[in-house]
Amino acid sequence: MCGIAGWVDFERDLTSERTVLEAMTRTLANRGVDDRGVWLSGHAALGHTRTAIIDIADGTQPFVAEEDGAVRAVLVYNGEVYNFKQLRSELEARGHRFRTRSDSEVVLRSYLEWGADCAQRLEGIFAFAVWDVRSQELLLVRDRLGVKPLFFAQLPGGELLFGSEPKALLAHPAVSPVVDADGLREMFAVAKKPGQAVFRDMRELPPGHSLTLSRTGTVRRRYWALTAREHTDDLKATVGTVRELLDDIVLRELVADVPLCSALSGGVDSSGITALAARWRWRLEGQRIRTFVTTFDEYAEKFRPDDVRFSPDEPFAIEVAEHVKSDHINIRLSPKDLMDPETRLKVLLAQDAPTTLGDMDTSNYLTSQEIRTHSTVALVGEVADEIFGGYNWMFNPDTVNTKAFPWVAHEALQPSSLNGQGRGLFDLGLLERVDMAGYYNETYHEAAAEAPHQEDESPEERRMREIGYLTLTRWLPMLLDRGDRLSMAHGLELRVPYGDHRLVEYLYNTPWSFKTFDGREKSILRAAVGELLPKSVLERKKSPWPVTQDPEYLRMLHSELSALLNDRNAPMQPFLNHDAARQMLAQPAESNDWPIRMHIETALQFNAWLTHYQVQIDV
Repeated sequence: MCGIAGWVDFERDLTSERTVLEAMTRTLANRGVDDRGVWLSGHAALGHTRTAIIDIADGTQPFVAEEDGAVRAVLVYNGEVYNFKQLRSELEARGHRFRTRSDSEVVLRSYLEWGADCAQRLEGIFAFAVWDVRSQELLLVRDRLGVKPLFFAQLPGGELLFGSEPKALLAHPAVSPVVDADGLREMFAVAKKPGQAVFRDMRELPPGHSLTLSRTGTVRRRYWALTAREHTDDLKATVGTVRELLDDIVLRELVADVPLCSALSGGVDSSGITALAARWRWRLEGQRIRTFVTTFDEYAEKFRPDDVRFSPDEPFAIEVAEHVKSDHINIRLSPKDLMDPETRLKVLLAQDAPTTLGDMDTSNYLTSQEIRTHSTVALVGEVADEIFGGYNWMFNPDTVNTKAFPWVAHEALQPSSLNGQGRGLFDLGLLERVDMAGYYNETYHEAAAEAPHQEDESPEERRMREIGYLTLTRWLPMLLDRGDRLSMAHGLELRVPYGDHRLVEYLYNTPWSFKTFDGREKSILRAAVGELLPKSVLERKKSPWPVTQDPEYLRMLHSELSALLNDRNAPMQPFLNHDAARQMLAQPAESNDWPIRMHIETALQFNAWLTHYQVQIDV
C-alpha cells in the first residue's frame, strides 16, 4: 500500500520545485514505509511512498513506461488490482512487454492500451495518477467504492495538486488550512457529500470517478455506478451465488508477498471472511491464517449491554479462532492506552481533522499498530452490513419511514444526542450558522433522487433499495476513510472482500425479502457461510466496534475538559459552549454514557486540530 502526491502546472517548468514535491511526498511517509521516490519533468511532478506488497524487489515507483528510449507515461499508484494477472495476460497478447511482476506495471500498461477507459477493467481498491508525456495530460482515478482516498486542489491559473491525504496538499505553499461552513459540515456529518472535503481549497475525487487535466481544463467522468436490474435468481440460487462469489473474492485477496492476517470481531461478517481465508490458506499453502481481536481490560468480565452493543467480541472471536484453527492474538487496551496524549494526537494527524467517533478511532489506531508488528495486510469485514442489511435502523419503522437518512433519524432519537453526534459542546451560534439540519435535508434529497430502482417495485422494496443506496454512498465512505487512514498510519493495508463490486452489484438488486428471509438481519450471509461457523456466532446479534466501559476513561476526559474550559488561550474557547461543558462536568463519571463521551472527545480533538494545523475557521 502506498501514498501518492503530485503537481501539474502548464505555465512553468516544475523541475526546479523538487523541494516542494519532496515535502508533499514526505507527509505520506507512514503510508509507504519501504521506499520513496519522485519524478519531475517539464510541467509535471509526481511523488510516491511505498509499502511493498507484491513484487517487493521491482515494484518501485514512480513507474515509467518508455518506448525507443523516450518516456511515454509515468504512474504513481496506491492500491491492489486483484485481476492483474488476467489483465497482464491480455496485455501480453496485445504486444505489451513487462519487466516486473507488479500490479503497478499492469495498471500503467492498461492505461497505455485503453486510456482512461482502463478504470473499467481494473478490479480492486486503488487510487492512481498517470502523467501522459505524449499528450501532456494528467489522469486521476479512484476505485468504485472509494476504499482508497484521493484529494485534489485546483489553483488559480490552472495548476492542480493531488495527494492521498489532505496533509500532502497542505504541504504546498499555495494551500492554506482554511475551513468554511461546508468544511465544518463535512467534519460533523455522518452522511458524507461525495467530492466534499473539510479544507476549503480541496476536493475529494468521488468513488468510481476519473478526472483528466489538460491545457484546455479538467473533465470529470463517472466510470461506475450502481444500476437497477431484475433479480432472476430464486432464494436458493441467490445464496449459492453469494457463496461462490465470496469464495472467489477471498481467494483473490489472499495474494500477497508479505504476511497477511484477518481482523476478527466474532461477528458473522469478519468470521465468515476468516473461515473462508483459513480454508484457502490451509488448502493452498498448508498454513494457518493469523487472526486478531481487540478488547479492553476486564471488558468481557464486566460487560454491560448498551443501546447497540449486546455482547463482548472476545469470547466469540476466540470460539471462531479455535473453530478454524487460526493463530490467534488478543489485543488488550487500557484507559491509559486510550488517553495517551501522543497516541491521540497521532490519531488526529492520521485523519487530518477531528471526527465524532471518539475512542473508537483511538482503539482502531492502536489495533492497526499492533497488527502491523505481525502482518502487512489484513482482511476485514467492512461493507457486509451495507450490502446484506445489518443495521438496526434498517428494521425500525420510525427510522425507515422518515424522509431522512435513517441513521441520522436514529441518532436524533437518542436522549444523549444533544445537538447531534459529537456536537454537544459547540457554541450554539456556530451550530446555527453551520445548520446541520439543513445540510442533512439537502443532501438526503440529492442522494435519494440518485437511487436507481427496478420497475414494478413494491413500496417496501423501493424504500429498502433506496436505503441501500443511501448507505453505500453516504454512510459507507465515512467508515472506509476511517479504516484507511488509521491503518495506513502504520503502513497496514486493509482489504475489504465484501466491497468487491461484483458482490455489491448483485446484492443491490437482491430483494429485501430475500435479505431478511428468516426474519433476521443479514439472512443471506448467514446462510452462505453457515456451515463454516459455530452456531453461537451465526445467532449472535450485531455488535459494533467496542468502546471501553471503564469509568476511569471518562474521569480522564473530564479532567481534560476542565482544563480546556479554564484555559483562556485555548483556540477552542470561541467555539465552546461553556454552559454545556459545565453541565457535562457535573455528571458522575460512573455513568460513562459513550455517546455523551463523544461530545467531550470531539471538542478536545477540535482544540488540538486548531492548534497543530493552525486552522482558520471562516464561517
